[in-house]
Amino acid sequence: MGLFNVTRPASFLLTGIPGLESLHPWLAGPLCVMYAVALGGNTVILQAVRLEPNLHAPMYYFLSMLSFSDVAMTMATLPTVLRTFCFDARSIAFDACLVQMFLIHSFSMMESGILLAMSFDRYVAICDPLHYATVLTNEFIAGMGLAVTARSFITLFPLPFLIKRLPICRSNVLSHSYCLHPDMMKLACADITINSIYGLFVLVSTFGMDLLFIFLSYVLILRSVMAIASHEERLKALNTCVSHILAVLAFYVPMIGVSTVHRFGKHAPRYIHVLMSNIYLFVPPVLNPLIYSAKTKEIRRAIFRMFHRIKL
Repeated sequence: MGLFNVTRPASFLLTGIPGLESLHPWLAGPLCVMYAVALGGNTVILQAVRLEPNLHAPMYYFLSMLSFSDVAMTMATLPTVLRTFCFDARSIAFDACLVQMFLIHSFSMMESGILLAMSFDRYVAICDPLHYATVLTNEFIAGMGLAVTARSFITLFPLPFLIKRLPICRSNVLSHSYCLHPDMMKLACADITINSIYGLFVLVSTFGMDLLFIFLSYVLILRSVMAIASHEERLKALNTCVSHILAVLAFYVPMIGVSTVHRFGKHAPRYIHVLMSNIYLFVPPVLNPLIYSAKTKEIRRAIFRMFHRIKL
């Protein structure tokens, strides 16, 4: 018990966008629209996959996992973001902040793992289509989903305890409208080397490795596609990957941008750091349902049929 018997505030104060406080009421409207699109769009995809027998296939099971992680991520940030921007209610209890931090990082890692699983799906479909049905069985897909979830929760389980062991006496004001591990550990008035090393280990061993394997899978996919004699068949094969590639870019480009600004943009205005973090957390859940609805005709047809039945 003595390990966690340290000085800490009863609560933290969240921050919207530093220097733009007067615009918070105006920013609340666009934020509400983004949350509505993220929750509505991903819920529609989940329902379409559940109700449409034509979508009971590995590719769409993975898509439903992606939509679930996007809904979960949106719900994890929604309470504090809207309270901060709409009502200027900035206080959050210490333990509630730890829970939100754990959930945000966990669902973000889950999304990375699901994108890797989706790249494996595309690799098998294009490079070994004859064994697609025998490899990607329902049991195998369920196992991948459980593995992605377990990896996230097990890997990130130490984070709240690594924060709780730190005395926090410099300030209780966080840099964002939600709780993140790097933001919280910077408020400690003690050595944070263990937190930094563990955070870097998690980043490299999960997100970094996921991105590496996604890249390698597309190298193999491209090599297999280039071996196809017919130009039309090559385009058809690549077209099945477009939605996934866009989803990968929507997730990893903001993440790399946040890391770059954090490492090399120390003299950049604070609102730049905050805006980049907000883009990383808010944009993928908004874009993913739009990407898959626009680029996948089976999803569009399923959504149309679903709403048509509702009207009837």
